Parts: sequence; C-alpha cells; structure tokens
Amino acid sequence: MVDLRNIHKTDQRLALFCTTIAFTACFAVWTIFAIIGVQIKQELGLSETQFSLLIGTPILTGSLIRLFLGIWADQYGGRPMLALVMVSSAICTWLLIYADTYPMMLLAALGVGISGGSFVVGISYLSKWYSKDRQGTALGVYGMGNIGAAVTKFAAPFVMVAYGWHMVAQAWAVILLVMAVFYWIFTKDEPELVERRKSGAKPKSMAMALAPLKKLQVWRFSLYYFFVFGAFVALALWLPRYYVGAYGLDIKTAGMLAAMFSVAGSAFRAIGGWLSDTYGARKVMYWTFAVCVICTFILSYPSTDYVVHGVKGDIQFSAGLGFISFTVVVFVLGLFMSFGKAAVYKHIPVYYPDNVGSVAGIVGLIGGLGGFFLPLAFGILNDLTNVWTSCFMLLFLLVAVALAWMHFAIMLMEKQKYPELRGPKFLPELDAISASHKH
Repeated sequence: MVDLRNIHKTDQRLALFCTTIAFTACFAVWTIFAIIGVQIKQELGLSETQFSLLIGTPILTGSLIRLFLGIWADQYGGRPMLALVMVSSAICTWLLIYADTYPMMLLAALGVGISGGSFVVGISYLSKWYSKDRQGTALGVYGMGNIGAAVTKFAAPFVMVAYGWHMVAQAWAVILLVMAVFYWIFTKDEPELVERRKSGAKPKSMAMALAPLKKLQVWRFSLYYFFVFGAFVALALWLPRYYVGAYGLDIKTAGMLAAMFSVAGSAFRAIGGWLSDTYGARKVMYWTFAVCVICTFILSYPSTDYVVHGVKGDIQFSAGLGFISFTVVVFVLGLFMSFGKAAVYKHIPVYYPDNVGSVAGIVGLIGGLGGFFLPLAFGILNDLTNVWTSCFMLLFLLVAVALAWMHFAIMLMEKQKYPELRGPKFLPELDAISASHKH
C-alpha cells in the first residue's frame, strides 16, 4: 500500500486538474453528434431511428471498451492510456469529414466513440492519488468533465451554422490532440505504478482483475449507473432534437437550452461527491432516485387538449409543459443525476480498492450502453407512438425499477446484518470510515 501522505500536493493537484480538463475535451468529442447529427440527418434524409443509431454509435464504442481500458489502466498506468485514448479519438474525429454516406458515417462514429473510454481510465488513475475519505470529492470534481457535453452544445451550433459541420469535426479533433500533449507534459504517473516499477512487481492478471464481476453488487451498481449516466448521455444527445421537434426551436436555441441540462448533470457532480463523503453514498442514491422518479413522471405527460361538455357549452383547455417549464424540470433532473453519478463511483474504490479499473470499467460499460440503447429506444418510440414524451415514460420506468431494487437490496442486507431491524436505517455506507470518525 502506497503512503499517500508523502505525495507532493502540487503533483496531486495537477493530476486532478489536467485529468478533469482532458476528460472534458474527450466528452465534448464523444457527444459531438448531438449537434452535427442534426445537420447530417437533413443532408442524408435519415429517419428518427437512423438518427438515433447515428448519435448513439460513438456511445456504443466508448461503452464497450471501458472494461478493457479500465483493466489496462490498472495494469499499465492511467496516464499513458488516457493520452493514447485522446490521440486515437482525435484522429478518428478528423476522419469524419471524409464520410459521405450513412454506413461510412456509422463506421467513423465508432472511432469517435473511443473518446468515451476516457472516463474509466481517469477514475483508475485519480483514485490512486487520493485516500478513501477524499476519493468521493476528488472523483466528483473529475466527473465534472461531463460538462464537455455542454461545451459542445454551446459552441458547436455557432461553428456549424457559420462554417458547416465539417469544421466542427476538424476543430474538435485539433483541440483534443493539443489536450493530449498538454496532459502528457504536466502530469506524472500514479504513485502506485511508480512503486510497482521500483519493486519489479508484475501487474495482476486479467482473470484476477475480472474476479469482482462475479458479485451481484457490481451489477446492481451498474443498473444505477445505467440510469444516472446512461440516461444523462442519452438526453444530452436527444434534447437538441427534442427541442427542435417538440417546440419548433432553431438549432442554436435548442443547443443552448439542452446545454443547461448538461451543465446541471456535470457541474454539480463535485457536490455529489462531497455529499457522498459527508452523508454516505447510499443516502445520496435515495435522494437521487426519489427526485428523478418525480421529474420523469412530470415530463412523461404529453401535451393534451381537453374538451369538457359544460352546462352552457364546451369548455376547452390544454395541459402540458411549455419549453421554459420543461427546461426547469429537466435541469432539476440533470442536477440529481449528477449527484447520483458521483455517489455510484464513491462506492467503487472503497468496496473494490484493488480492482478499481475493472469494476469501474464494467459499471461504466453498462452505464455507457444506456447512452447507446436509450437514444435508439427514444427514436423507435417516437416512430411507434408518435408521442414526444414517450422517452420520459421509458426513463420513469427505468428509475422506478432501480429505486425498487436498491431499496429491497438494502433491506435484505440490513436484515441479514441486524435481524431485529425492520426497513432501511441508512446505516453508514462505509464501516471502516465510520469507525475511524469515532476515534
């Protein structure tokens, strides 16, 4: 075990700062189709389902490679792996400009998705720089890199309207490549990797790294992340199209409003990490799911016109959310998603300190798959139901199931540990940390 007290604070802070900025750039590239996809849809005449598949394809790549990138980050170091991810995804983003058919666009989008694997690499890297009682806050700050989705939504529409979507792809590729160089210059390898090199110890085998995946708890965490992250990514991609289609807004206004959701789902993640350190990740997950159930229920209600046959004639009125009230509710939804994302990843370094990469990888993989399958499901539901709010109906069902599973799992665990108790008592999330606070 590396003594983190001997780490130079400047190196620690640079690791956190540079990795967060790098992840922000990667996330901006990962969600690039949320904006340029709207223009590509028009140029290629895509259906809603085809459009959903296009914007979800990078999410698929970024999700599927997370498990392996997490393991490799544990084995060979997060710093070289993150730099490699940035360089390769920058090249693939530049190659987008040469795709002129739908199949070619899907193939190029697979390469762009490499940028999405950056998250789990950063988790593995940064968790080795901080002690357990500070990991929640540190990883929460790092998770604020999700705001890269907002950067794309703020900036890309203006670049696209002025110069076309090709310029967006080129500019984002160059920025990511420059960020890779910046990151490599100003960061150092994690302390654990340095100590391992000095001792000549070999990294753990693939089988050892995958061992924790046999535990049901890991898959429960994955379901939580499927909603708080997967649904976040899905909505970050889908909302510009939603605003344009449901409310008739132009792409610049739609991008700005959708960016508010991305900001809410990203900028407050550090607060979620602090809340998890202070009150326990379990409590934060309860708060998250309870509020998200309410928000998705409200958003699920479609705009409806009513006619009541009154005494003196018909009475007509409408029920539904205008785009301003819709934006407010979506902002609250994103806010609590950010808390939930931080809480899920607070669990991992504590429960699985020797397998952060693999566990974070599978949780990130499942969560990322939500970002792929949910936009596709949104498009299919639109085609089948012809109701814009059908996407939120699906999210309501998903978060309700996650809340129910978490609640009953906690009740079962506490009944086994304390048979005399009935119902969850919000026991301290971490017995070790709880005990240390008493001394």
